[in-house]
Amino acid sequence: MSQPQENSDRHLKYFLGFNMVDGLGPAKVSALLTRFNSPETAWHASESELLKLGFDKRSLKSFLKTRSAIDLDSELARVRNKGVKLLSVQSPDYPAALKEIPAPPVLLYVWGELTEDDRQAIAIVGTRRLTSYGRQMSRELAQGLARSGITVVSGLARGIDTEAHHATLDAGGRTIAVLGSGINYIYPPENRDLADRILKSKQGAIVSDYPLETKPQGKNFPPRNRIISGLSLGTIVVEGAVKSGAMITAQYAVEQNREVFAVPGFVNSPASAGPNRLIQQGAKLITNVEDVLEEIQVEQVIHQQAFQMALPESAEEAALMPILSREPQHIDDLAKRAQLPSKEVSSTLTLLELKGMVQHVGGMKYVILR
Repeated sequence: MSQPQENSDRHLKYFLGFNMVDGLGPAKVSALLTRFNSPETAWHASESELLKLGFDKRSLKSFLKTRSAIDLDSELARVRNKGVKLLSVQSPDYPAALKEIPAPPVLLYVWGELTEDDRQAIAIVGTRRLTSYGRQMSRELAQGLARSGITVVSGLARGIDTEAHHATLDAGGRTIAVLGSGINYIYPPENRDLADRILKSKQGAIVSDYPLETKPQGKNFPPRNRIISGLSLGTIVVEGAVKSGAMITAQYAVEQNREVFAVPGFVNSPASAGPNRLIQQGAKLITNVEDVLEEIQVEQVIHQQAFQMALPESAEEAALMPILSREPQHIDDLAKRAQLPSKEVSSTLTLLELKGMVQHVGGMKYVILR
């Protein structure tokens, strides 16, 4: 095995360990990574160091128990034998849009492939008890997005999600299914064929932030919805009750500063109560795919291109760009190599990130994107 691969394994297996600790969320992992120089050092932190970082007795006990019980190399091998790729929040290939949300998942299990094309993605979500109108609209929207080169993200659930995934593949497009369970437990069971279709098509991926053996439980699905919206430029709600998973996804999209689109329906239809409420609250009413494409092109693609044009290169950018790489580098190391004050390096990196040229991968480390 080559040295780069060994380094990659050493990096990922500790994130795999963090993700297997019950109750160890993104905030605590971020605190660990900020405090220590590497994921490996953080994994081996002492009890006193963990207590100083704010671990309560319950989370400390869970961390210590998991750390002593699991063999990280065996767990990593088991994941890879399944054909699943791991992306930590510090991995250069971690989805850029997801990295921007509050408390992004520490680790993603990716079965299939995520590509650069998935930067342009829209989520389609809705009720499990869809009407014929909901089926028609979800299929028309998904196929229209697919034919325009937009990846369709959904949750592999019954109803609207299922229609969106199938319609995207029917149109030759890419689709990402985000699970509320581990990848070893495709849910609902009747959608195993759909999951197989996504994988065999090589036009998408099954994604989860839960360990392989996590069974589908009701509590898993609301947090899962933040990933659906986080991977996307915007979320379309086709049908759903006012209190539903689709509405939770829309709320996450608002909190993540993403677009929310709603398909209007009859005012006396329970299935359209959610989208109609969103429209009252300011969501963009859409009747066809052109309404969506117009919005994301104006608000996302053109906005970034204009930002790139509006910020000319500076001497600081010229000094930093040659030394940035796909390997994460700490801001202090970049400052030393560029022979620039850390404050100037920090502000320059912020501008480069706005241009879409670099990405902050956590722990004050940056990678180049182009």
